[in-house]
Amino acid sequence: MSDDRSHSSLRVPPSTQDWIQGILSAKVVLVMYGDYQCSRSADVYKMIKAIKRELSAASGEDDLCFIFRHFPQTQIHPQARRAAQVAEAAAAQGKFWLMSDTLFDHQQRLENGYLVEYANDLGLDIPQFLKELSKQVHVDRINEDIEGGIQSGVTTAPALFINGSRYTGHWNMTELMAAMIAASH
Repeated sequence: MSDDRSHSSLRVPPSTQDWIQGILSAKVVLVMYGDYQCSRSADVYKMIKAIKRELSAASGEDDLCFIFRHFPQTQIHPQARRAAQVAEAAAAQGKFWLMSDTLFDHQQRLENGYLVEYANDLGLDIPQFLKELSKQVHVDRINEDIEGGIQSGVTTAPALFINGSRYTGHWNMTELMAAMIAASH
């Protein structure tokens, strides 16, 4: 039997294979395991983006590397895996972060028709997008993220790791920023 605290470190180190905002050599590398249909994942994702904006405005440099990994909880969020596939199909056309923003902003509307509409709004090649979804081209990538999360003790999303250590504080901007500042020294 294991709970979320049984592993406190990230077992799959950040790499250029991840979806990254910033540089891997940043003072703080924040890895998020998230689920596009999970409201808490959306809140944490938006909070991290706000922190990233605040830090780069304050210091003028990018001290934070943000990495997103998929952790769809299909037992409670039946559309989460499909949404992850949509993000990956968008990524194949250079629009991962834009699609992630869209999916989190519209997580109450993740049915197929909406997903195609989002892809169209982002200017994606729709025939290519639909082909990749129907052939489930990106399932292995998503499964690798899930497996890496499980190896690191993740059982629910969101889960955060700061410089490889599991974040166990409260899900608010003040505590998360304090943990990130502490990790940067």
